[in-house]
Amino acid sequence: MIDKTVPSVAAAVADIPDGASIAVGGFGLCGNAMALIEALLAQGTKDLRVVSNNCGVDDWGLGVLLAAKRLRKMTSSYVGENKEFERQFLTGELEVELTPQGTLAEKLRAGGSGVAAFFTQTGVGTQVAEGGLPRRYAPDGSVAVASPPKEVRTFHSRGAEREFVLEEAITTDYAIVHAALGDTHGNLVFHRSARNFNPLAAMAGRVCIAQVERLVPAGEIDPDAVHLPGVFVHRIVEVGEVEKRIERRTTREDD
Repeated sequence: MIDKTVPSVAAAVADIPDGASIAVGGFGLCGNAMALIEALLAQGTKDLRVVSNNCGVDDWGLGVLLAAKRLRKMTSSYVGENKEFERQFLTGELEVELTPQGTLAEKLRAGGSGVAAFFTQTGVGTQVAEGGLPRRYAPDGSVAVASPPKEVRTFHSRGAEREFVLEEAITTDYAIVHAALGDTHGNLVFHRSARNFNPLAAMAGRVCIAQVERLVPAGEIDPDAVHLPGVFVHRIVEVGEVEKRIERRTTREDD
């Protein structure tokens, strides 16, 4: 029997060092591992290289680490809701590797599956394939670091010759994810859309740390209900009910 539970979020992230790479689940503010993020903030870990769909907002999600200047690099697909993110990127304080959303998801999945790289049509004919996307700016506004060109090959696909760009898989030192339910063996169940990038991030991390709202003994979760097998999870900590913020609320008057 393998009990993967740890007593606190502080203990769960205690060995994450400065400069570590971390895959972080969540989409917008949905499914954020907020308790683990706050534990990293309290611990003082810095120079982190984070792979996540986005970087939260100015005061929530990964945005709290960003505001404290604990992030060195972000690999993301969407960064439009965080003004501090924009400021740090444009002033050269933060390196950003923009990646198409589906490509980012597959890079994480491939990394967790032991696939070194794959070809995709996404990005062909753009700077994604040709290189030159700014990754870091210099203080004077010039491009200090740009993305390199990627290999492009032609394959016969769907009845025609088509170009595909080679994308390398992503693996990270750690992963932090949020789930609604977990058992002591690390099997996880996500709640609806909070599933998003969480399973993929978990797979990509060499050490995956999961926070769960409810923890149950091994065997209590129906195997058919498991979204992520415990083989991908190394530590699990119960955090109880968590605050769930809405990234942007739009309302209108009734007709």
